[in-house]
Amino acid sequence: MMHPGPRNLITDVPGLKVGNAQDDVLKSGATVLTADRPFMASVHVMGGAPGTRETDLLAPDKSVARVDALVLSGGSAYGLDACSGVSDALRAQGRGFHVADAVIPIVPGAIIFDLLNGGNKDWSENPYRMLGAAAFHAAAENFALGTAGAGTGALTAMLKGGLGSASLVLPDGTTVGALVAANPMGSVTTPGERHFWAAPFEIGDEFGGLGPDSATGLGRQMESRKAKAMRNRTDERANTTIAIVATDADLSKAQCQRMAIAAHDGIARATVPAHSPGDGDLVFSVSTGERPMAAPERDLTMIGHAAAICLSRAIARAVFLARPAPGDLLPCWETVQIT
Repeated sequence: MMHPGPRNLITDVPGLKVGNAQDDVLKSGATVLTADRPFMASVHVMGGAPGTRETDLLAPDKSVARVDALVLSGGSAYGLDACSGVSDALRAQGRGFHVADAVIPIVPGAIIFDLLNGGNKDWSENPYRMLGAAAFHAAAENFALGTAGAGTGALTAMLKGGLGSASLVLPDGTTVGALVAANPMGSVTTPGERHFWAAPFEIGDEFGGLGPDSATGLGRQMESRKAKAMRNRTDERANTTIAIVATDADLSKAQCQRMAIAAHDGIARATVPAHSPGDGDLVFSVSTGERPMAAPERDLTMIGHAAAICLSRAIARAVFLARPAPGDLLPCWETVQIT
């Protein structure tokens, strides 16, 4: 039976590190996943409004197979500059793709829209380059969830979103993990905001232990506090769930992409609705390549399945662990339970 790793974080995949940086006045931040050496990566996009950097090179037919870091950031298009901060930090360490005497760090990234979440966005200089560098330098095996990093200013339809992570160890010892900034158009909780859509996949009480909603006929009515709070200020493209799934199994670039595709099921199981025209739903996938697969097709099926379960749990944990802050537009899950 699969079970969570010792941290229940994506960093249970040996060799991976994650760093957060945020500005609580800005109500935004960045999160960086990296390792001591380059790793295999790919991506799959299913949302209709993505914001990305250097994702084309992650297609299986493109020449660059390994990357130095992946970035999840707030800030919409401004937040893509967090990748530049990470590139600066990697270059200072002499890390990157070598072309003769040139060193070029490979740092793909994706963003969520959090520009209308109540934070002070009246900056004179784009803050995300600095946030990206700070997140890279903070990278470690343990890191904060909830209102942290790229999830600092995230909002779901009804509650504050956040940064989430979860892991699973497969029976053969392979580890799979997920990291997510949950800022979807849809809801992560069923009507009443007590139960999580992802409840059937919860392990222990990692997001409250309340179990599934006993009601039936759910999902036929869409309500959104976020839409009401932002009415007349934006259209419906102010959303996105961006994630990274990772494993220590030795996957090719094409197999990494297949893991990313399978992991999107985790978004759909934890968020209703998902993959809308107004979401930029995207999943990066990572392989550190430390564990050979005995039966590649069978093993890849299980890895993709585990990645989807981890991502569902990570989304619920992001909302469960979000904490209130001055100027919030929406309540936190814990606040709704108290009231």
